[in-house]
Amino acid sequence: MARLALGIAYDGRPWQGWQKQPNGQTVQDALERALATFATVPVHTTCAGRTDTAVHALGQVVHFDCEINRTEESWVRGVNAHLPESISVQWAQHVADDFHARFSATSRSYTYVLLNSRVRQPLWAGRAGWVFQPLDVLAMTQAAKALLGEHDFSSFRSSQCQAKSPVRTISALNIVQKGSLILVSLQGNAFLHHMVRNIMGALVQIGQGRAPVEYMTTLLALKDRTQGAPTFAPDGLYLTEVSYPQGALLERKGLGFGLQELGLE
Repeated sequence: MARLALGIAYDGRPWQGWQKQPNGQTVQDALERALATFATVPVHTTCAGRTDTAVHALGQVVHFDCEINRTEESWVRGVNAHLPESISVQWAQHVADDFHARFSATSRSYTYVLLNSRVRQPLWAGRAGWVFQPLDVLAMTQAAKALLGEHDFSSFRSSQCQAKSPVRTISALNIVQKGSLILVSLQGNAFLHHMVRNIMGALVQIGQGRAPVEYMTTLLALKDRTQGAPTFAPDGLYLTEVSYPQGALLERKGLGFGLQELGLE
């Protein structure tokens, strides 16, 4: 029995999130159907981070065990032949038996692409969040500094979050404006359900001038989701990268299509 890891990219718009559901309309459902067709045996996958309905991924990682002997390139080409155009395997790699896509990961990185334009842009529909009021990026940047480090993120977790602890560590949070696009990039050890979208909701309120810069610090101290900003749209959220200890996976930068190819990083 061999263990393989796959890098997966997907457009989240047609799918009801990552995790399997009885209706079969999730990314995991589609991937496992394609794997089973190619391998001719049922295949169960484990992912690095579950994504919600309409959330995208450029660097999702999954692992699975299978007795079928195929080359890594064969796994990429063969599985992609059975996937819809909105999902694609970017790479495949044989990994150690103790490799775990979720528990071996040391960090996850997300980027939220926000369109700040007076009118909506059809080419960004479903691929970027949209705010038509001018945003104060400097105020947003100052507020975001409060989130760095280890905190209780109860004010930013969904009421349906199943995590045992609300404590998470954000190691990096950068906000960059490129024309009418604002990119909010976060790296952390792990993220709670709706955590990034709830952070975005608070940042947008601050950027609109509807809340002061200190609002973020206040929310952290309150530890109460009912006091937080509305959950922001999923449209512009991308799981961009999952990191692992040195040697667990080969260096994968430069493979696949990502925000760099769009001129956004």
